[in-house]
Amino acid sequence: MAVHYLEFERPIADLEAKIEELSKLSETASPGAFDAEIEALRARTQEMRRETYSKLDAWQKTQVARHPDRPHFVDYAAGLIDEFVELKGDRTYADDQAIIGGLGRFRGRPVVIMGNEKGRDTITRVKHNFGLARPEGYRKAIRLMELAERFSLPIISFVDTPGAYPGVASEERGVAEAIARSTEKSLLLGVPIVAVITGEGASGGASAIASGSRVLILEHAIYMVISPEGANSILWRGARTPDEAAKAMKITAQDLLGLKIVDRIIPEPPGGAHSDPEATLKAVGDAIEEELKALEGFTPDELRKHRAERFYAIGRAGLQ
Repeated sequence: MAVHYLEFERPIADLEAKIEELSKLSETASPGAFDAEIEALRARTQEMRRETYSKLDAWQKTQVARHPDRPHFVDYAAGLIDEFVELKGDRTYADDQAIIGGLGRFRGRPVVIMGNEKGRDTITRVKHNFGLARPEGYRKAIRLMELAERFSLPIISFVDTPGAYPGVASEERGVAEAIARSTEKSLLLGVPIVAVITGEGASGGASAIASGSRVLILEHAIYMVISPEGANSILWRGARTPDEAAKAMKITAQDLLGLKIVDRIIPEPPGGAHSDPEATLKAVGDAIEEELKALEGFTPDELRKHRAERFYAIGRAGLQ
């Protein structure tokens, strides 16, 4: 499978091309002829990758957050959830595959899980509408939340979407109302909900399933009210670049933690989540397990109060 390199990864790509070239030459030369050179290049590549990813700017993090090879919801479900049973449909109109959810066991604990799925190739991207949920997707999420509350099950949500689907049919079926009701349901739940921003979390399409008791974010993920491209176009009428918009909007995990919009940053492997999906899944699983344990013992009213206080506090820091 071809490796997808981002623009700022060109120097890394060049080194890995040299490694591949030497590896092919070593097949025709005497055994071990290029081993030392290959090992030196690999070490240099690892160091360059670590150094590059330690100082990414907001626009570079946006590109990493959108990387097509990052783990998707289906990967988290397969790697972290046992006995997963998908529940489909909103019981009103249809089943939206941009949001997937169901029942399963997370490290022995029965849970309800849900999340955005973008798809990985042409067929699955069309099937999942590139992660752009329609109204029925949010109504399905509400149904899953109500099911979780009925049986006192914690909820884990994985957020990775460029936003809700903005098409005419989506508007006709009440996408704004569906997002609002999903957000309201998230805030009023009497069970714990741990939300993880795994890639890009944009607009109300993300917050509709991300308004949790605890909101976690991967190191190079982003969370925002609008994309940098959209902000540049709508707010500045194209007078700036998406690069400038990303920096001004404070959308990185580090900015969001400082603003108390998220509660915890989950470290990614050097080179991003896509460079070592297995390590990423373990780190995410460990963080979720810790947060769920911390929320054990809270009554439904205490969970609602805690969640309300958490969200009321956003934007009020330094105003006292």
